[in-house]
Amino acid sequence: MVLLKIYVVRRGDSTYSIASRFGLSVEELARANDLSDPSALAVGQALFVPVISVIHTVRRGQSLYSIAQLYQTTVSSITAANPSLSGSAVIYPGQKLTIPFPDERWGELEVNAFVYPGVSQSTLSSVMPWLTWLSIFASMTDTQGNLSPINDDAVVNAALAASTAPMLTVVNMRPSGGFSSDIAHSVLTNRAAQDNLMNNLTAALSSGRYKGVVLDFEYIYSFDRESYNQFLQRVVETLHPLGYYVFTALAPKISAAQSGLLYEAHDYAFHGKWADRVILMTYEWGYTYGPPMSVAPVNMVRKVLDYAVTVIPSGKILMGVPNYGYDWTLPFVQGSAARSISNAYAPTLAVTNNADILFDQPSQTPYFNYTAADGKRHEVWFDDARSIRAKLRLVADYALAGISIWTADRQFSQLWLVIQSMYSVIRVM
Repeated sequence: MVLLKIYVVRRGDSTYSIASRFGLSVEELARANDLSDPSALAVGQALFVPVISVIHTVRRGQSLYSIAQLYQTTVSSITAANPSLSGSAVIYPGQKLTIPFPDERWGELEVNAFVYPGVSQSTLSSVMPWLTWLSIFASMTDTQGNLSPINDDAVVNAALAASTAPMLTVVNMRPSGGFSSDIAHSVLTNRAAQDNLMNNLTAALSSGRYKGVVLDFEYIYSFDRESYNQFLQRVVETLHPLGYYVFTALAPKISAAQSGLLYEAHDYAFHGKWADRVILMTYEWGYTYGPPMSVAPVNMVRKVLDYAVTVIPSGKILMGVPNYGYDWTLPFVQGSAARSISNAYAPTLAVTNNADILFDQPSQTPYFNYTAADGKRHEVWFDDARSIRAKLRLVADYALAGISIWTADRQFSQLWLVIQSMYSVIRVM
């Protein structure tokens, strides 16, 4: 069993000193945290330490408080793990103490991950044991209900070999990119186009390669809300008798009356009634063309879940978890674009630019600022083991089915290690 210990780097720490403190090799610590250069750490960087406990030999001058500070734990935890102390704070040099790290098992959950067909096989194979569902992104429909071919044989075969359920993701996107309200309008309201889409969808599933479909229809006109509901019902009534699952992906709403093209046609209550799983895309508060902020702030995600569980059975909800961060150039100018970065790379960027990593308590998210070689200031928000743990606690808090990761294409070992440390992953195959 891998238990959860998160250590936050302090000034003067090194990978060697931290690894030695917890009884690990530098290689083990580096592997768990995707450290490209184990000799370089940023102050404030969160490290996942894959240990259950360590034995500490008391040195002269140490107290229970100083030892607790050394391991970033509490005196009460140490006392509880060492009955020989009998509640006393008196310790002596040479005495051996067990330093425990709590078991944070929160139960079971389902894990869905979106991937592109070009995901590397090494990345895919490393995460496949921790997935319930694998949603391949994506097969595009057009205004006539045709489905674009998708070269996903390698991904689907890898999923099936690992007993992970592959899902066909269908989107209303243009070949040139971007979601199209007009494509959605056509397939939702034009009977011939919808019939064609249903035939193509059934044919794609009948190959036996997929276990179901994810409907990711976005930017739907508000007046097509009821048409989308009826389409979803038709898909479910067609595919359920054939043994297929039907998922939908919905924008993160905080009320039924929320306005905007992203939200109005997404009827939480109706999707909650008909779909097998509802993926809530709880990310992109911080986004490419917006001002610097957390991509998925826990305080905002809670607001979405507070509403969602009142109209969707909580056991059908997969909460979205982003696997990326952003690097903004300051001062932010409306229309300027942030650079997308991987969570594993963010600490390296901090080290390179001699930046300390800070942690925002309301959003439960790490961030930092730095000055680039060209003299421009930057602000970076990303996820680490601490913010992933905070998000995963919401699954238990709201009794959700699980999480949905966008996307698993980028390596981020902390994400998967934290999942393993907190939950058992449900398999459906």
